[in-house]
Amino acid sequence: MKKQGGFTLIELVVVIVILGILAVTAAPRFLNLQDDAREASLEGLRGAIAGAMGISYGRSAVKGLEATAYVAGETKTVVGGIVHHYGYPTAVSDKTANLGGILQALDLSDDFSVLASDKSNDATDQSNEWIDIGFTGYTEKCVRYIAAKDATTPAKVELIEGEAGKCGLTAP
Repeated sequence: MKKQGGFTLIELVVVIVILGILAVTAAPRFLNLQDDAREASLEGLRGAIAGAMGISYGRSAVKGLEATAYVAGETKTVVGGIVHHYGYPTAVSDKTANLGGILQALDLSDDFSVLASDKSNDATDQSNEWIDIGFTGYTEKCVRYIAAKDATTPAKVELIEGEAGKCGLTAP
């Protein structure tokens, strides 16, 4: 009779231990998909806001309003139903017709929400405003829109990253 070869019990235990070590070190990377999905969604939102800024600024520039500050009660800086300040949408957190700025320019799903803003619903002063948009309950990363300060300082949009709770709690 032929002698059959096989693995010893010690060889099998060593292989199982090695596979266990690999699983423990590699699993967290593969299980962190929710944060990756949130970050990808926020990058998409940042791109959408940048696109809305560009389109709004173009429409405003065609009307010759790129150097015009918003003044409460005046409708001359309302272009396409969106309130502009130096050619860019304002950063108020209201979507109503006379106050709406960047939020009115976007068609946000219910997944995104306003985490904080500098001057919520203040239609009288559109200078130095910012608004943080992200996921409710997730403040480690968000998208911050900062309205134009004057005719030479354009609006900007950026992905805010950092320690937990930073979104909505710190001014730009």
